[in-house]
Amino acid sequence: MAMAEQFPEWNFLGLEIREPLVIRANAHRDEAGLTNLHFIFCNANNSLRWMLESLPAGVLRWVAVQFPDPWFKKRHQKRRVVQPEVVQILADHLMPEGQVFLQSDVEEVLLEMGDRFQEHPAFERQTATPEQTPNPFPIVTEREALTLEKGEPVYRMIFSKDHVQNKTRNF
Repeated sequence: MAMAEQFPEWNFLGLEIREPLVIRANAHRDEAGLTNLHFIFCNANNSLRWMLESLPAGVLRWVAVQFPDPWFKKRHQKRRVVQPEVVQILADHLMPEGQVFLQSDVEEVLLEMGDRFQEHPAFERQTATPEQTPNPFPIVTEREALTLEKGEPVYRMIFSKDHVQNKTRNF
C-alpha cells in the first residue's frame, strides 16, 4: 500500500494464496482510496498465465516475489511459487530490461528461486551475494521488517530480463 501511495503513476498488483489476507488488504486499499493497487486471491502457479494472456508482451516493469511459502517437506516443494513455468510466463510478459526481485528469510528458498531464473536464457542476475543485496524498494514489507527486527537475515536477488537473450553468465 505504501508503494502505491508513493508511486501513484504506477499500477500495483498483489497475488496471494490466502483469501482472508486478500480480503483484508483490499478493504485497507479501499479505505485509503487507492485506485492503482489491486490484490487478487489466486495461486500464481495456476493463475498467472490466464491473468496475463490477454495483455501485450512487455507489459510488466517489475515483479517481486517476497517471502513465499517455503514448503519445507520434499513432497510439497512442487507447490513453491517459482517454478519453470512461472519463470517462462514472466519472461514472456516482462519488458526488456525489466526487473525481478526475489526476497526470502529462508536461504534455501531464495537460492532455488534464483536457480530457476538463472537457468532461463532471458534472465541475467544483477547481484552477487544474497546476503549483501539491498532491497531496491523504498518501502519494506511487514515480513521483512519483522525478520530484520529479530536480527535475522533477509536474502535477496535481482534479475534483469536481457534485451538480447544471448549472453555469457558472470556468476
